[in-house]
Amino acid sequence: MANFSKSNVPQFSVDVYQNAYLPEGGREVNAIVTVTSTGGGTTGGVPLAGASSSPATLPGYGPNAAVVLMVDCSGSMDYPPTKMRNARDATAAAVDTLRDGVAFAIVAGTHVAKEVYPGDGRLAVADAHTRAAAKEALRRLGAGGGTAIGTWLRLADRLLASADVPIRHGILLTDGRNEHEAPEDLRAALESCAGRFTCDARGVGTDWEVKEVTAIASALLGTADIVADPSGLAADFTRMMENAMGKEVADVALRLWTPVGVEILFVKQVAPTVEELTGRRTESGPRAGDYPTGSWGDESRDYHVCVRVPEAGIGQEMLAARVSLILPAPGGGTPEVLSQGLVRAVWTDDMAASTSINPQVAHYTGQAELAQVIQQGLDARKSGDFDGATAKLGRAVQLAASSGNADTAKLLSKVVDVVDAATGTVRLKAKVADADEMTLETRSTKTVRVKK
Repeated sequence: MANFSKSNVPQFSVDVYQNAYLPEGGREVNAIVTVTSTGGGTTGGVPLAGASSSPATLPGYGPNAAVVLMVDCSGSMDYPPTKMRNARDATAAAVDTLRDGVAFAIVAGTHVAKEVYPGDGRLAVADAHTRAAAKEALRRLGAGGGTAIGTWLRLADRLLASADVPIRHGILLTDGRNEHEAPEDLRAALESCAGRFTCDARGVGTDWEVKEVTAIASALLGTADIVADPSGLAADFTRMMENAMGKEVADVALRLWTPVGVEILFVKQVAPTVEELTGRRTESGPRAGDYPTGSWGDESRDYHVCVRVPEAGIGQEMLAARVSLILPAPGGGTPEVLSQGLVRAVWTDDMAASTSINPQVAHYTGQAELAQVIQQGLDARKSGDFDGATAKLGRAVQLAASSGNADTAKLLSKVVDVVDAATGTVRLKAKVADADEMTLETRSTKTVRVKK
């Protein structure tokens, strides 16, 4: 483990957990990389990295973060009428949670995107006056029109791009499917916005498409969740905004350097959620590539790195990979190395050493499989393959039980009757509430940390 820090950013540390020993002919090396950030915003409103401690409203000082709230105002938000009221109240609660000096805007989303507050392509700076004005503007929001989420995201991107700030974040709420633009339009919007801001996405009620909402959050390195009962929106929006206000440093990259002859098989985040990062690599130098991790506050995340090394003889040792946390320099200068760790490979004829599976690697391999079999099981159930659904969801029950993932086990129990969790013996429930099935699907990638 190594760690480096400067006073203007949280302190990062990297710990590598692996079994470095390989048998003769062994080539696959697995490691869990735990990244921990401390001294960030959740410790009590420390100024954001790169931000002045002077008031954001003084000449020469911009706000230190920017947030755009995107609220679904399509016609379906009027069914029931309380849904739109709950959405307005939730957005107002989020506005109340903004720190003084944070730039913000509110967007109403239908088949087009409209600025609700402050308007004219601008961002407001949070203080008592602008919060009150924003909440007054929210009272005039009504429902009507269709749903074209790509247009909402593009407007949010334009607004956020106008702020010279280290943290750019979006919060998006929808209650329906993205029916008023082509799927490729949404994909293009996500590709355009990726790396420019992070975004949390929420589906309210049960008439939206889980894969759409989770894809938005995944592409923009945010969280996705369901709020089945609209009355829970205010509490959820408050938590989301509190989390956003706790971010202290943006655009941190996980850099992986590998020696000649080493092949990267995959890189994925495995806690607090499973997130595939392999395809998001951008080259950063000879045999080095960067994987995006988004914004950080006080938190810890785990990543699974798997590489294939060249064959070597008994007793030989090599550096299989070097993992670094990189913070880009303003203006494209030399990036700062926040922390780094090493992944090793050692060949041995000690069978006990080479066949031992590192507990962290074993745990997160199981958690990744758990997320996968839940998705496969629910897809099979929807397509009428009940035998396949039973097998996959049974395996999910078994994995959830063995890993201590009690939250996922509880969600599974609303979709299947558990006969024997240890063996994964289950029966599909004849009738499942839409909210229960969608909650399981939306939260299927949430993992539990390995017991140290």
